[in-house]
Amino acid sequence: MSKLSQRHLLGIKNITAKDIELIFETADNFKEVINRPIKKVPSLRDVTIANIFFENSTRTRLSFELAEKRLSADVVNFSASNSSVKKGETLLDTVNNILAMKVDMVVMRHASVGAPHFLSQHIKANIVNAGDGTHEHPTQALLDTYSIREKLGDVQGKR
Repeated sequence: MSKLSQRHLLGIKNITAKDIELIFETADNFKEVINRPIKKVPSLRDVTIANIFFENSTRTRLSFELAEKRLSADVVNFSASNSSVKKGETLLDTVNNILAMKVDMVVMRHASVGAPHFLSQHIKANIVNAGDGTHEHPTQALLDTYSIREKLGDVQGKR
C-alpha cells in the first residue's frame, strides 16, 4: 500500500507529483464506491477524526464528515462557538483536550493564517488543513485540479 510522503496535509506547496497522483488514483477508486448501493468501505475503521472548526463553513465541514463516515472513521465534530474557546482557552489547549480522547487525526479550519502549521509542530496527530484564513485550502485546490484533470485529461500547462 502506497503512502503519502508527509504526515500532514497543510498546503499544496510541498505535495509531490507522486503524492498528487496517489491522491487522484484513490479518488478514482472512491468515485466507484459512492455510486454503489452501500457507500461505506472500512478504509478508516478504528481511526478517530476530529473536525475542529474555529470558523463556520457548512459545505467544507459536511464534505469532510460525510467522506470520513463513508470511510468508516469515528467522527467527532467541534465548533469553537460552543466551547471553552469563548472563555479564553488557547488553540493548543483546546486541541490537546480533544486529543486526550484518543483522536488520531484533526481536520481543522481556522481564521488565522498558519494555525494548522503551528499545531503540526506541537501535536502528534495528523492534521488536514480545511482552510486557514486567507492562506489556503489544500483539499479544495486538489479537488479543483482533480476536476480539471477529469474534464481535460491533464493539468500540465493549464491555467
